[in-house]
Amino acid sequence: MSEAEAATAGSVAGKLGFKDGDLVQELGYDEDVDFDFRGDLEDEIGSELLTEDDQDVVDGVLLWWRADDGDLVDALVDSLTCLDDGGVVWLLTPKSGRDGYVPPSEIQEAAPTAGLHATSSAGVSRDWAATRLVARRKQ
Repeated sequence: MSEAEAATAGSVAGKLGFKDGDLVQELGYDEDVDFDFRGDLEDEIGSELLTEDDQDVVDGVLLWWRADDGDLVDALVDSLTCLDDGGVVWLLTPKSGRDGYVPPSEIQEAAPTAGLHATSSAGVSRDWAATRLVARRKQ
């Protein structure tokens, strides 16, 4: 890996708020995920992404989601099962014009119902966008 590629890998994990030693669970994995992005993130956190079968308490969740994957609210609620207090869910959706595109309005509607709040977004690859979701603060 060149220095430029290493810097990009670091900035991807940094954009998502992950660092070496963090445990990250991956949900919604399929053959269309961005394998370069996944590899860069695993290199940066120093371990493989955990699967939906793992029950460890995690610092973050990557949820790959496409328009035809089912009920987004249910998936978001499920993503919270192993998430540590203060952890973050990154919802990865195909970018506009790609198969499986999910409109931002759908995310904005589903997140509050699941007890989450969308705080920011990041372009993580050529085909996928990421939306950062955190638990809403208790009043």
